[in-house]
Amino acid sequence: MWRNRSLLGLLTAELVSLTGSSMTFVALPFFVLITTGSTAKMGWALAAEMLPIAIFGIPAGTVIAKLGTKKTMLISDAARGPLLLIIPILHHYGDLSFAALLGTTFAIGIFAAPYFASSRLVVPEVAGEDEQAVASVNAVLSGANQLTQLAGPVLAGVLIGLFSPATVLVVDGCTYIFSFLVILTVVRAGKRVEAAAQQKGVFSGLKVLLGDSLLGPMVIAACAINFVAQGIVLGVQAIDYFRYHASGHVVGILFAGFGIGALAGAIVAQQLTQKVPLLKLAAVAIVAMPLPLFLLSPTTPWPAATIIIAAFAFFTPLVNAPVIGILTVRTPVELRPKVMTAVMTVATMAGPFGFIAAGYLLQHVSLGSFFIGLPALLALGSLAFAAVLLRQRADAAGELAVASG
Repeated sequence: MWRNRSLLGLLTAELVSLTGSSMTFVALPFFVLITTGSTAKMGWALAAEMLPIAIFGIPAGTVIAKLGTKKTMLISDAARGPLLLIIPILHHYGDLSFAALLGTTFAIGIFAAPYFASSRLVVPEVAGEDEQAVASVNAVLSGANQLTQLAGPVLAGVLIGLFSPATVLVVDGCTYIFSFLVILTVVRAGKRVEAAAQQKGVFSGLKVLLGDSLLGPMVIAACAINFVAQGIVLGVQAIDYFRYHASGHVVGILFAGFGIGALAGAIVAQQLTQKVPLLKLAAVAIVAMPLPLFLLSPTTPWPAATIIIAAFAFFTPLVNAPVIGILTVRTPVELRPKVMTAVMTVATMAGPFGFIAAGYLLQHVSLGSFFIGLPALLALGSLAFAAVLLRQRADAAGELAVASG
């Protein structure tokens, strides 16, 4: 794996680019909250970046199929860098209205779905078509992602303390440029997908997805989970604002907790995906994932809150790595771009509304009540998701028994 030049290039580009994105993920809502004092506006700002995934996610599959994964990633990086710089430039001259902020984040979000889908679709081209190998590489990429979630928030907290949240956005814009150059010169993959009869039509990926006995129910359950889970991001920002006096230093460490836990989980996932049945692994992990969040209900010192967040995040790679591996290999090569973007669209389409709902909810309930209700709802969605996975595993075992008999 480590001798694969294209894989190393992809890994390097994601490490740098996602570090910048992790910094912005902390700095942008922090900026909105401290300047407006409104959790509702913070929710709208985060929703604006996610909403384009729901609107343009499925058509993006057609774009990826025509352009190829590499070219799609290059275009996405080339567009997001300049767009992101608009926010600090307008802020510097005192012309950054809330409408302009929402419009710019919406424009940036347009390129998020095709980039992420392409970064996962390129994996079989550099790692091979084996399901376990793809899951293993995705675990490594997930680990790299978690490293950025560790380093990014800490760096954001330092830069916010020394300069301002706008400085973080400038740094993030530069990381897109770096990612563009590395992918352009190092990654050798991402050819166009030749059109096939069953591939034609913008919604062909959605039809395949919803017609699959595993993937269809799985993404519907994931959609419900995603609606609730968005509240975690706003809840952590609110914890820093209301409990720890809006400290840039503390908010960076709290969000670094996501990276610490998920990095540990990715290391474990890289091993378990090669030894444990993928459906069973994902089912157990997703049920355990929301349980630590109940401990955020009472007020605790920020180091304890960071550990709780890390415990929650530990389970995310144990869900994502096997699910992405199953999804990728289960789908025919010629349909992967459209199916992958359809999965992202359906799974995240409720996300913007989750941000908005959580933002308004935090204005009317206490943080203690918020972190009782949110993990309870998340646990219900996780049980539904696990039931889908285990039912498919039982069906597969039954079919094998019949065939053997």
